[in-house]
Amino acid sequence: MSQITRWHFVRHAPVVNSDGEAAFYETNDEPADVSDAKAFRGLAQRLPKDAVWLRSHLLRTKQTADAIRAAGLDFPEPIIDPDLAEQDFGEWHGRSRDDLERTIDDLEPHKFWIIPAEYQPPGGESFVTVMERVSRAIQRHTEANQGKTIVAVCHGGVINAAIGLALGLEPDQTLMFSTANLSTTRLDRLHGPGRGGDWRMVFHNMRAR
Repeated sequence: MSQITRWHFVRHAPVVNSDGEAAFYETNDEPADVSDAKAFRGLAQRLPKDAVWLRSHLLRTKQTADAIRAAGLDFPEPIIDPDLAEQDFGEWHGRSRDDLERTIDDLEPHKFWIIPAEYQPPGGESFVTVMERVSRAIQRHTEANQGKTIVAVCHGGVINAAIGLALGLEPDQTLMFSTANLSTTRLDRLHGPGRGGDWRMVFHNMRAR
């Protein structure tokens, strides 16, 4: 039977004062609202008790991991990996979708997101770049922890990128997924020979309560 490395991706708690007016957070390192005690208790009860923990270097993933621990799940201090950070939108942080559509002439329409996957905002990075670095991180941690369970507290864009990697999707197709704050997505890496591919998707967007 194939050896399995189980990945549990947890999207961070909602950003403080994120009112939906801006398409992008004011900065890429905004704090999280970790006041939903019921949701954190649900995560603490549902997430695996013996796992390797990872998170990005951004504050909201630290606050989310700390809140899960405070809700009753004991786990080692997460390994910080900047490759698991959210897409950096550079000069677009704090701007609205309407503003961008009015002022950027070459902004192509996209069915699932504001910009195509290859579009790079000024001073930021494209989603294609995000997929490349997330792929590196997943490969690196899977090789280092083969056959183990991994919990990664990260971001919506990172989880989309991971799903795209697992399902073999093109970058623009990968943008179709919607991932709620404090939800969990599980992807399994199946090692060894055999038909059918290397990954399976166990569930996506499982809510914390």
